[in-house]
Amino acid sequence: MRWLHLVTAAAVTAGTVLCPPAESDLQRLTRDLLTAGAPGVIVRVDDGHGRPVEIAQQADWTKRDHRLDPDDEYRVGSNTKTMMATLVLQLVAADKLALTDPVEKWLPGQVPNGNAITLKMLLQHTSGLFDYTNDDRLLPSVLGKDPHPWTSQELLAIGVSNPPKFPPGTKWEYSNTNYVAIGAVLEHVTGHTIADLVRDRIARPLGLRHTYFATDGTWFGPHVRGYEPDAAHMPAEVPAEVRDLAGPQHDGHVDVSNNSPRWGGAAGAVVSNAEDWSRFYEALMGGKLLPAAQLAQLRDTVPVAGHGNGAGYGLGIDTVQLQCGTVWGHDGGIPGYLSEHFTDGTGRRTGSVLISTEFFSEFGAEPKLGAAFNTLVNAAVCAMFDKPVSADPS
Repeated sequence: MRWLHLVTAAAVTAGTVLCPPAESDLQRLTRDLLTAGAPGVIVRVDDGHGRPVEIAQQADWTKRDHRLDPDDEYRVGSNTKTMMATLVLQLVAADKLALTDPVEKWLPGQVPNGNAITLKMLLQHTSGLFDYTNDDRLLPSVLGKDPHPWTSQELLAIGVSNPPKFPPGTKWEYSNTNYVAIGAVLEHVTGHTIADLVRDRIARPLGLRHTYFATDGTWFGPHVRGYEPDAAHMPAEVPAEVRDLAGPQHDGHVDVSNNSPRWGGAAGAVVSNAEDWSRFYEALMGGKLLPAAQLAQLRDTVPVAGHGNGAGYGLGIDTVQLQCGTVWGHDGGIPGYLSEHFTDGTGRRTGSVLISTEFFSEFGAEPKLGAAFNTLVNAAVCAMFDKPVSADPS
């Protein structure tokens, strides 16, 4: 399982060419996603020219809980990693950290073979550390049944209690343990919590009013309600041990919105909204958060195993060459929420697509839902670039 994962739903390159996707096209594709089974969808696309396109649509059965709005907050899952990498690189620019530092220097005795694992390996997923979210000890928290206030050190300890997947620096494999280790380093070096660092170094300076690091299930403002199928309606592909989530139930679904994401830690516990994330990308890629040297380090990529189209992973951010242009960004999946956030190389063009359910993407279930999500993401990327869109995403 990859609960805080990297998917490449936007990696679409071929098919029949249509007209550039206007707002009406994105509205139609959003409705198609609802028809395929999505509880709710938010789309925001800014092509750098005038008013951004903002769309919020939801299934009728969800309206009893909340009326969806494009400004609603949601859990961004592994998009958190881009912020963590930014925080590290700010400290690199201030000469408080170096990417070549071994993790042993900052977390002595906490990571086996820590002298051979550098901070860059952690940030770039080349450390070989086992992914702690695949450990069954996390399941009660993932399912919303245990609101334990996990610390970075506790999550790291679970990850490193499992054998490593490969020797450090020998290959690429996505692991959330890398980023809870980064969280522990950030807290050790600064003496501040991750929540304080996100607030004081990113959210407040950029005026991001809906962006924060969640330490429990509490929300700061109006938010998307996240849902998963209840046990009786869960797709057959989902294993028995993860079919029963905590939360209020109705219409064949469980509302997981108030379950704590604390178990995601520095790998995936940030909350934001589409407009805030656009402003974050604009500031990041535009050099407002990092000096030029550190922005170049952020964008220094290694190939992503198993993916073509020039897919590469930098420091907390990935890149891929799509039909409509080269995008930078990340995705995030956490129960109830799956989002793709992307930008061009300048940060002046940005896009976000959120769907308020996520389990289908973890287990290869609901192929119609997955295809409709991919189609909408592809169209949003093309709209961001003002270019034609493929009618046959793969």
